[in-house]
Amino acid sequence: MRGIYTHNIHCWAAQAGSSDGGYFSEHRSCIRSGNFFFSRAHSFEHAFNGWWFVLRTQRNAWIHAAISTAVLLVAFWLHLPLRDWAVLFLTIGLVDAEFINTALEAVVDLASPEQHALAKVGRMSEPPAVMLAALASILVGLLILGPPLLEN
Repeated sequence: MRGIYTHNIHCWAAQAGSSDGGYFSEHRSCIRSGNFFFSRAHSFEHAFNGWWFVLRTQRNAWIHAAISTAVLLVAFWLHLPLRDWAVLFLTIGLVDAEFINTALEAVVDLASPEQHALAKVGRMSEPPAVMLAALASILVGLLILGPPLLEN
C-alpha cells in the first residue's frame, strides 16, 4: 500500500533543492499534478487514510463510530423527518472532535517531545471538549429519538 503522503514528500523533496524553496517553480506543479478530479480524489484518499488511522489507533473513535451507526440505524427504522436527520448528522460530526484531539496530541508531541507545562495544557485542553461533545450528542439523540421510540 502506498504511503499516505508519498506525493507530498516527492513535492517537498523537489522543492528543497531550489533557493526559494521551490515554491514558485515546483510548488504549482505539485499541487496541480493531474486534473481537477484527480487532485480531489487524491484529497479524499488522504482524508480516508486519516479516518482509518484514527479508527485503528483510538479506542474512543471506535466507540463513537459504533454508537453513530446504531443511532443512524434506529433513525432509519423510525422514519425520522429530514430535519431530524440533519440534526443527527451535525451532531455526529460534532462528536468527531476525537479526530481533532488526535491531531492536536500528535502536534504537541512533535513540537515538545520533553515534558513542558504548556504542552500539558495543550494535551489536556482537548479531551474535555470531546467529552462535552459526546454528552451533548447523547442529549440530542435522546431528544430526537426518545419521543418516537416511546410511541412505538
